[in-house]
Amino acid sequence: MPATTGAIAARRRTAAAVTNHPRGLIIAAPSTSSGKTTVTLALLAALRRRGRVVQPYKCGPDYIDPAFHAAAAGRPCYNLDSWAFSRGRVAALLQAGSDAELCIAEGVMGLFDGGSDAGAWGHGATADIAAAAGWPVVLVIDVAGQSQSAAAVALGFARYRPDVTVAGVILNNVASSRHETLVRAGFAAHPIPVLGTLARHASQSIKNRHLGLVQAREHAQLTERLEALATLAEQGIDLTALEELAQPSQFDTAATPTFTPPGQRIALASDDAFSFIYPHLLAGWRSAGAEILPFSPLADEAPEDSCDAAWLPGGYPELHAGRLAAASRFMAGLRAFAATRPVHGECGGYMTLGAGLIDADGTRHAMAGLLGLETDFAQRKLHLGYRIATLHAPAAGHPAGTVLRGHEYHYARVLSAADEPLASICDAAGGTTAETGSRRGHVTGTFFHMIDRATELAA
Repeated sequence: MPATTGAIAARRRTAAAVTNHPRGLIIAAPSTSSGKTTVTLALLAALRRRGRVVQPYKCGPDYIDPAFHAAAAGRPCYNLDSWAFSRGRVAALLQAGSDAELCIAEGVMGLFDGGSDAGAWGHGATADIAAAAGWPVVLVIDVAGQSQSAAAVALGFARYRPDVTVAGVILNNVASSRHETLVRAGFAAHPIPVLGTLARHASQSIKNRHLGLVQAREHAQLTERLEALATLAEQGIDLTALEELAQPSQFDTAATPTFTPPGQRIALASDDAFSFIYPHLLAGWRSAGAEILPFSPLADEAPEDSCDAAWLPGGYPELHAGRLAAASRFMAGLRAFAATRPVHGECGGYMTLGAGLIDADGTRHAMAGLLGLETDFAQRKLHLGYRIATLHAPAAGHPAGTVLRGHEYHYARVLSAADEPLASICDAAGGTTAETGSRRGHVTGTFFHMIDRATELAA
């Protein structure tokens, strides 16, 4: 008697738990803005509707997409990064999917695009993760403005790197049934299967902001949007065929250093202005025994006084600068906390710890004044890329001399930074950056977001 779908799924979960080699695949694309996130969300939501347990991942240094993935899958989404993480760290993170029937990782940029010079063991490209994990790639191709040429693109990607398997394609932005017929005709004589299509549905797109998508927490109708995407996936994609493509991970479980929390009880700023923190850091802190107590600066809440460290993540303080400046209880409580205990800010949090912030309209708002940093969004300047920082003083739970790997992405222009430098910082190519972070008393801050400790470089 044939096994039922539920029985097959149960066997897969059991096998994954025993072997520690979760089954997965990667959703990638030839370039950014091809529809990877839309397709990934549609697949996560549709498979969850099917009753599947799906573990989401995001390749590269992104903190916005994982929040959408988590909402669609009902599980935390973790980043995978060959530039910033050791192989052991990636292997440990993959174990989060050991109890899942399927792991789906969304790529970053184009499949083979990475952060210039090699990092921990790769360039930060999606292809690095695909090759190391042994997970096949499903290529999302935006076919707007082309037809048979889409097959040529897929063939080129399939042949470019022999250790990466392109197992199928999903056609995005299909204009009509005639358009679909023409695109599929290009694949007829080639061994790359078309797993399905998504038609042009502008109403299902998610709006962008200057650092990426508008945050998941800001979408009042996110559940309805995800349900609509699930329906599109069910109608246009062969979900069964896609599930069958998944392969067990080739990563072996390896010992990897634990994350060092900044304190035993951590007051974490968390609201629409402060939400950019990597899920793997929070999970790592909790795994190390730390307790995290969120508070909302936008609701004029101060850090919990029982905590022994405070952390202000990145986010969009520039969009809420007036409210933050007027949040007297938050500001007073933060200053009192910083008088006796460590406070660390990353990017948006760093700017909030500074003296002032000029918004896009040119209005200056007084910030906490715990550091001398003055920033300006009226005349924006892009800062983007991987960073390696060697700490001059203790910060973020790490002693002086520690080497950290991270990523910087912001549009703030620095007008002044009048404090002692926190670190020597260079980019992925080894070039020294002007940004050094700041330190004053118990307060530290950086523009780069910490991803992991660079154990192989530690001083």
